[in-house]
Amino acid sequence: MLRLFKIDNGLIKEMESQREDLPNQILKADWIDAHEPDDEERDLLELLLHTDIPESDEVDEIEISARCFVDSAGIHVHPLFLSQSEGRHMTLTVACILQQNHLITIREGDLADFRLLRMRARRGHVECRSPAELLVILLDQKVENHADTLEDIHRQLEGVSHMVLEDDKSELEDAIGKLARLEDSNGKIRLCLMDTQRDISFLLRHLRDRTDQSETLREIARDVETLMSHTTFLFDKINFLMDSTQGFINIEQNQIIKIFSIAAVVFLPPTLVASIYGMNFEFLPELKMPLGYPWALLLMLISGFAPYWYFKRKGWL
Repeated sequence: MLRLFKIDNGLIKEMESQREDLPNQILKADWIDAHEPDDEERDLLELLLHTDIPESDEVDEIEISARCFVDSAGIHVHPLFLSQSEGRHMTLTVACILQQNHLITIREGDLADFRLLRMRARRGHVECRSPAELLVILLDQKVENHADTLEDIHRQLEGVSHMVLEDDKSELEDAIGKLARLEDSNGKIRLCLMDTQRDISFLLRHLRDRTDQSETLREIARDVETLMSHTTFLFDKINFLMDSTQGFINIEQNQIIKIFSIAAVVFLPPTLVASIYGMNFEFLPELKMPLGYPWALLLMLISGFAPYWYFKRKGWL
């Protein structure tokens, strides 16, 4: 699917795409957003814009030479974006090709950053004067969304912290599951921020003649540094809560083992008495005693109560 946008009087506006006039509209568009393009759309873009449209496996290459480079078609940047599905965060790579008169983005998944940018464009809130500035705006919005996600993670961590450290009735196993998901999301955001640092460094080298974009990129880089520090803080907090949760689980398990251990010690002397008088030897003097049975019962009660009283006095119970 192709979405086309035009810069009109300093604002980015979405164009109404018409199938019969699509080639002419593509040439007039300042931003071509190709969302899961089919083979026909890929061929049309390659023909009109004189560039190769990368496949998904090419976009996901991790080598820096494959993610940021310049060729005859323009400046190529493949930034990582954050996506959410079924409560879990994922990373998706978007291929961005910056030409003199066009910005082309090729992506396979639906991303909140692009939905938000389209919504802001429809409301006339995206001020832009060139495709290069639009790419910078896209990166700036990406970093802002990461900041919002980190704030949400911090709020969720406060809830988990209450579960672990203050709520006596909480399920600690559930807390471990939540902490694992938050740690994964925080790691994905940190990965996207590290990728953004690399993209900004690359663009600063190739857009140095554009003063406004360069200054904005430096501001984004400073914001990224701040967010990187925040992810480190969140990692430390998650690790602390994870260690605390595991510690409380160990304490609960030790309490259970303690109960079984004390029960074994308490019932061991009565068992010994019962075992002695359960022997089938002929000469057991107590077997002839009229009060032998109640005497044995009393002896078992005393031998069981004595260690319990001793443990209680020592404060072990």
